[in-house]
Amino acid sequence: MNTSKSLPLWSILSPLAGWLLIVASKFNPGSWFLLLLVVALMASVLAAVYHAEVVAHKVGEPFGTLVLALAVTLIEVALIVSLMLSGGEATNGLARDTVFAAIMIILNGIVGICLLVGASRHREQSFGLNGVSASMATLAAISVLTLVLPNYTLSLEGPYYSAPQLAFIAIISIVLYGTFVLVQTVRHRDYFLPEEAVDNEEVHAKPPSDKVAAGSAVLLLACLGAVVFLAKSLAPALEVGLARLGAPDTVVGIVIAAIVLMPEGLAAVRAARANRLQTSLNLALGSALASIGLTIPAVAVVSLITGWTISLGLDVKSTVLLMLSFFVASFSLSTGRTTVMQGMVHVVIFAVYLFITVVP
Repeated sequence: MNTSKSLPLWSILSPLAGWLLIVASKFNPGSWFLLLLVVALMASVLAAVYHAEVVAHKVGEPFGTLVLALAVTLIEVALIVSLMLSGGEATNGLARDTVFAAIMIILNGIVGICLLVGASRHREQSFGLNGVSASMATLAAISVLTLVLPNYTLSLEGPYYSAPQLAFIAIISIVLYGTFVLVQTVRHRDYFLPEEAVDNEEVHAKPPSDKVAAGSAVLLLACLGAVVFLAKSLAPALEVGLARLGAPDTVVGIVIAAIVLMPEGLAAVRAARANRLQTSLNLALGSALASIGLTIPAVAVVSLITGWTISLGLDVKSTVLLMLSFFVASFSLSTGRTTVMQGMVHVVIFAVYLFITVVP
C-alpha cells in the first residue's frame, strides 16, 4: 500500500458518489435506481476499509483499530437514535435487536471467518491472551447486564428496566467501556500490540504523511456515513422483498447491521489473512464493545427524556445463543493459538443464528 504521497482517486470519488446518490434518492427515482445504490454501497465499504488502513498505519496499534470501531459505532448510534425519535414507542426493541445482531455477527461471523481465513493460509496463528481476555470479560459483562438481566428484575416485569435501573446500567456500560479503552490505549497498551509477522510487508512500509492521513480520516467518516444512509435508503425495498419471501421483520435488522459492520469485517479479515490475528481480534471485539457500550447509554438517554419504555431483555432462544457464543469463545480464544477448528465452530454457530432467525 503506497499511501505516503497521495490517495487513489477511486477512494475519494466513492463516498462522493454515495452522498450524491443519497440526495438523489429523496426524489423517488425508479426501481432501477436501487442497483446504483447497491453499487455505491459496495464502493463506499471498500473505500472505508482503505482509509481505515491508512489511518491505522499512521497512528499505529491499537489506536488504529479503535478509530474504525468508534467511527462506525458513533454513526450507528446516531442512526438508531434518529429512527427511535421518528418511529416513537413502536421502535422500543430496535436497540436491543441491533445490538444483539451486532454481537452475533462480530463474535461468531467475523471472528469465525477471520480464524478460518487465517488458519487456511497460515495453518496456525497466535495472539496475545491478555488483551483478548480483557475484551471478552468486558463484552460478556456488558452483554449480560444489558440484554439478559432485564428479564429478571422486579421493579418492572421483564424485559424492561425501570427508569432508575436503566440510568444505572447506562452509567455502568460507560464505565466499563471507558475503562477498557483506558487499558487498551494507555495502561496496558502492550496487551493489544500485534507481533510483527515475518511475511507481512505492510508492517515495515513507510507510513503516510500527515496530510494524507488527515485526508483519509475525513474520508473515512464520509464513507461510513454514506454506508449507513445508503443502507437506510435500501431498507424499504429490502423490507418489501423479505415480506414477499415471508421472512420475519428481524431479518431486516440483521441485514442492516451486517452492512454497517462490513467495513470493520473486511478490515478484520484482511488483517487475519496477512497473519495479523491480534489486529483482527482487536478490531472485531473492540467493535462489539463499542457497539453495546455506546448504544445502550444513548438509547437510555432517549428513553429517560421521552418517557418511553425501552425493551432490552432477549427472548429465551436469543439468550441461549448468546450464552453459547460466549461459552465457545471462552474456549476457542483461551490458548493464544487458533486453527481451522475454532473458526469452523464459530461460523457454524453464526449459521444456526441466521437459520433460527429466518425459521424460528
